[in-house]
Amino acid sequence: MRNFKLILQYEGTRYQGWQRQESTGNTIQGKLEALLVKMTGAPVQVQGAGRTDAGVHALGQTANFHARTALSCEEILCYMNRYLPEDIAVISVEEAPARFHSRLNAAGKIYRYRVMNTEIPHIFDRRYVYEFPARLDIAAMRAAAGLLTGTHDFCAFTSAKKGKKSTVRTLYEIKIERLGDEVDLTYKGDGFLYHMVRILTGTLLAVGTGEKRPEDMTDILERGAREYAGELVPAKGLTLMEVCYHSGSFYEDKGIW
Repeated sequence: MRNFKLILQYEGTRYQGWQRQESTGNTIQGKLEALLVKMTGAPVQVQGAGRTDAGVHALGQTANFHARTALSCEEILCYMNRYLPEDIAVISVEEAPARFHSRLNAAGKIYRYRVMNTEIPHIFDRRYVYEFPARLDIAAMRAAAGLLTGTHDFCAFTSAKKGKKSTVRTLYEIKIERLGDEVDLTYKGDGFLYHMVRILTGTLLAVGTGEKRPEDMTDILERGAREYAGELVPAKGLTLMEVCYHSGSFYEDKGIW
């Protein structure tokens, strides 16, 4: 049984997220598995590094699957891109060690949230940005982001119900950049909770408008209750940029991973 590692891109607009669902075949995982069954003639389970929500996009999702096939990696790449929908693409295919698991072996992820900060519609970007015309204090947002960076219990920044699993995560960096009408928020961390990036973004936007203060971030983290954080912003502004691994990861030269 061979193990194949995939790097994927997809526009999440019309999909019900990454994870396979019994009620619909309209998920990224579902589309991939249906195609690979046709390619191999046997059931195939695709493991994704991140379970992106409905409407969330990916530029660098990582996945893997095990299969018995004589096809080369190049042949698999060509086959998949020939038959996948036009809004899903496989960027690379390579054979991985038998024990490689795209999610369990991931050292971290990089997400980007795009905010179009203008009253003028940007028609060709409308599927990938959150239109937020209110004036933003970028300096205040950066100050708040600095207080959120590091290792914390982020239970106030998730929509998931409280359970036994740890809600402690490490954010290595939150970078906030203004590029003309657009404000980009890039999050680099060892892992992210359900809706975490979208709630962090909603909280930082509340700081940008003056609804919250940068120093409120410490209080929100300490209280640990969802109602103290900001709004859950729309999925369409969020993109999974990269999944990082200890070997050859984005941070390897920086001594972080």
